[in-house]
This record gives sequence, structure tokens and C-alpha cells, in this order.
Amino acid sequence: MKKTVFILILLLGVLILNAQTTDFYSLTAKTIDGKDFSFEQLRGKRVLIVNVASKCGYTKQYKELQELHEKYGSEKFIMLGFPANNFLKQEPGSDTDILEFCTKTYNVKFQMMSKISVKDNDIHPVYQWLCSKSLNKSADYEVKWNFQKFFVDENGNHAGWAIPKTNPLHEDIIKWAKGEIKTVRLE
Repeated sequence: MKKTVFILILLLGVLILNAQTTDFYSLTAKTIDGKDFSFEQLRGKRVLIVNVASKCGYTKQYKELQELHEKYGSEKFIMLGFPANNFLKQEPGSDTDILEFCTKTYNVKFQMMSKISVKDNDIHPVYQWLCSKSLNKSADYEVKWNFQKFFVDENGNHAGWAIPKTNPLHEDIIKWAKGEIKTVRLE
């Protein structure tokens, strides 16, 4: 009897653990033009994820992000920009407004996503995964401001972060994009 109870408790624990585990490739989001975007299509690619805003002191980083995309974007490296209005309401526009701003002002060609929340009770599942060790199996991390950068390796593993003020053309980010280093931690 004790052995059966132990096995049932063990199985229950495994089920609970699996229910809390989300694989990076099981995530989904909407593109800025409203299309479904499955992260399964990112399998085998290094992914840089950035929460962006058009009325922030760091907004000029769009220029460097686009340059990074032009120089290193490929089948092995992709960037996703997630507009968010979580910090001093610095991204108040609609997806249409944001896309127009990014295109006209910075000629952004990397993948822009629909506006989401990157913190608090309405945090998007992508950012839940990026910020929660129980999901990403790497580290807990809080989004501190606009233009926070997160790195996910080609196997769907959380591979680090860079604080908002970090220039997207920082040598460690370039090395990571090129596959020369495995993790990035820029505080």
C-alpha cells in the first residue's frame, strides 16, 4: 500500500511539474500585422527578443537593432521586437501607429510583434517564459525598462539578457548573433 501511494504521489508530482513547464517552441504571439506566429518556426535559430517603445530615451536603438538585423540576420539568427507600454506609457500607439513609426523613422525590417505587456498581472506568455526560472530553467529576471534584450539559443534555451542601455551592437551581442559565444549577461 505504501509503495502504491508513493508511486501515485511521484506521478502526481511529475504531472504538476510538466504542467508548469513550457517549452520555448510551444509559445505563440501575434505579429504586428495581426498574424499568428508560432515559435516552432524559430527552432534551430538564435533569437534576440527586445521590448521596444517609440517614445523612450532608448528609442534610437531601433537604428542599431536594424543594423544588427541587416548584418547578422539570417536563417540562424532572428530578432523579435515586442512593443510594450509598461514604462511611463512610452508606447501609447496602436500596432498600426507603431509599425508606421518604425518603418518610416528607422526602416525596421526585423520581425515586429503586436503590442503586449512585459510585466505585472497581464504579462504575455513569452515574457512569462523569459522572466521565470520555473519555465525557462535558467533564471528569474525582471524586465527593467524598454529595450531590455533577451537571448534564446538555437535549442530553445534561455541564453541570457542585456540591460536596456546596452547598445545592440555591443561586441558580446554580435559574437552571440554569430554563434561565437553561448550566453550573454550584460548588466
